[in-house]
Amino acid sequence: MAKFELKLPKMGESVAEATVTNWLKKVGDKIEMDEAVLEIATDKVDSEVPSEVAGTLVEILFNTDDVVQVGQTIAIIETEGGAVAATPEVKADAPVAVAEVAKAVEVAKETVAPADFSASDKFFSPLVKNIAKEEGISLAELEAIAGSGKDGRVNKEDLLNYIKNRGSQPAVVATPAVAPKATPAPVAQAVPVSVNGGDEIVEMDRMRKLISGYMVASVQTSAHVQSFIEVDVTNIVKWRDKVKNAFEKREGEKLTFTPIFMEAVAKALKDFPGMNISVDGDFIIKRKNINLGMAAALPNGNLIVPVIKNADQLNLVGMAKAVNDLGNRAKAGKLKPDDTQGGTYTVTNVGTFGSVFGTPIINQPQVGILALGAIRKVPAVIETPEGDFIGIRQKMFLSHSYDHRVVDGALGGSFVKRVADYLEAFDVNRDF
Repeated sequence: MAKFELKLPKMGESVAEATVTNWLKKVGDKIEMDEAVLEIATDKVDSEVPSEVAGTLVEILFNTDDVVQVGQTIAIIETEGGAVAATPEVKADAPVAVAEVAKAVEVAKETVAPADFSASDKFFSPLVKNIAKEEGISLAELEAIAGSGKDGRVNKEDLLNYIKNRGSQPAVVATPAVAPKATPAPVAQAVPVSVNGGDEIVEMDRMRKLISGYMVASVQTSAHVQSFIEVDVTNIVKWRDKVKNAFEKREGEKLTFTPIFMEAVAKALKDFPGMNISVDGDFIIKRKNINLGMAAALPNGNLIVPVIKNADQLNLVGMAKAVNDLGNRAKAGKLKPDDTQGGTYTVTNVGTFGSVFGTPIINQPQVGILALGAIRKVPAVIETPEGDFIGIRQKMFLSHSYDHRVVDGALGGSFVKRVADYLEAFDVNRDF
């Protein structure tokens, strides 16, 4: 018999950890090679971890809802003799190593478990809470840190500085009564929710809790402001109607309006690189690549934002294939963690549900998001050399939310106007 350490695999660039959501196997179960052993979740994507060997699951090192780092051992699988050729010394050392890991896990649980950050009256972002959990920061310590963010909120830099000076400045921890807690008042005054006999109480699922946290954090982080513009897309509608069948026959893909709009957004971002930035504290990060996030509704009612990498380098065919691929895999739950990473600007199609326009919330740490409204037939004034007349045109609204901390009205308005200009100047004679 040999023992194989099942480790959390690398799941893509910038993904360093995952949360165990469900064990598909229990101790004593037989496992086939490539059979899924457990389900995990990163910030936005759920996936499975398969076994690299066949054998019997003999030990589980992490429980449901535990956070695991990439490369950490999560389970021990006992294989038949000779199945794992290179693990004889693992066999000898495994009991000691497993015992050490188990002990470390128990110590970590004892340290982290009491830190129920949701019990605090202060707001802490998911990132801050995650760092605090990893570093064993207690709730009392976290509440005592003097924050430099909006309304005294503790941000990443505040927490990292505290951790850096933690050993040399223990006095900071000893000042939980540093302020008479002025912030709890609004929270304490929350209107109680009454529940009647026929009402049903349903707990949010994991993804909805994450989305909820992200949305609240974004509104509290960015100074949201909106610009709206109406666009005549009659030429685009006519062109798509003319070529969509030929496009599908040649490319094997359906041609929707989304890739056409994404193409215009990518062009506008090249013209206005000030919209293709991120904010990190007091610093602005100018992004080299244009990676477009595409908000997609899931069958369960949740939302996910897969990313089209280097969108400005794709022609319309490439954009259509990327949009369809990510959209289909999102609905089927087949996205990889890396598919949702690295976005620099986001587009959401609220017109899919009949909305004329909207005020979308920025996907942090980006500084802008564009909502595409429904295309409608409306009467419009048409200017001609012979004079003005009324005609029926296909129009839609573009709703641009941007972060007023770093994007002023001139830039935010000019950007969405440029998107509109590209759409209205669409060449009806172009090929695809």
